[in-house]
Amino acid sequence: MGKRFITLGIVILIASIVIKSAYVGFKSIKVDDFHPAAVIFAIDISASNQKDLYKQKNFINAFCKVMDPEDQVKIISISQDAFLIYEGSPQNASGIRKSMDKYTQLEASAWGTGYGVAIKKAMQHALTMQREGYIPAVVIIGDLENEGDVKGQLNWNTLPKNIAAVKKYCPELSMSFLYADPKKLDFVKGKLNPVLGEDKLLIATDEMMDKANRGIMSAMGR
Repeated sequence: MGKRFITLGIVILIASIVIKSAYVGFKSIKVDDFHPAAVIFAIDISASNQKDLYKQKNFINAFCKVMDPEDQVKIISISQDAFLIYEGSPQNASGIRKSMDKYTQLEASAWGTGYGVAIKKAMQHALTMQREGYIPAVVIIGDLENEGDVKGQLNWNTLPKNIAAVKKYCPELSMSFLYADPKKLDFVKGKLNPVLGEDKLLIATDEMMDKANRGIMSAMGR
């Protein structure tokens, strides 16, 4: 009987040590501080960008498939004006595809490119999503041509200041400019790199798109 009590005591002691070690080990494990992202795409559907529109829509579809279910997506079309054509889960592949197929058709009467209007709306969405707890990323897709009504065009002299103002409330804001000519993207880099920094600004020509997914994800902290 005495030996049984001794054996039982040893077993209890060992079990206590194992349980305590496991508890301390679990406490030392740091769980990743996950924050959902809100990606705001703005895609040029004007005449000058039609030749690349099919592959650009495919890029958006493919990117959404690798996003987290807790993330959110908004898609803005850019022509003479800019309109929100989709918002919701990135996992809603059918809804995203149908929205883009229906609302990216070329309209002969809507001549021009309202990149200025589109980026203004994208920044407003970024601020809203930041308040909701999301990390905002704005992705501009198109040739960056200024056409049509000058009121809707980008003002590159005031844009850096406006983005800097947004960054005060969205410190994790990132921006990507995809599919434009290298000269235009180099201009973007010169204007916005001092505001966004190297880690939060991505530019990619058509030939560089194989690394765009990874770059956008990295800018969002993924």
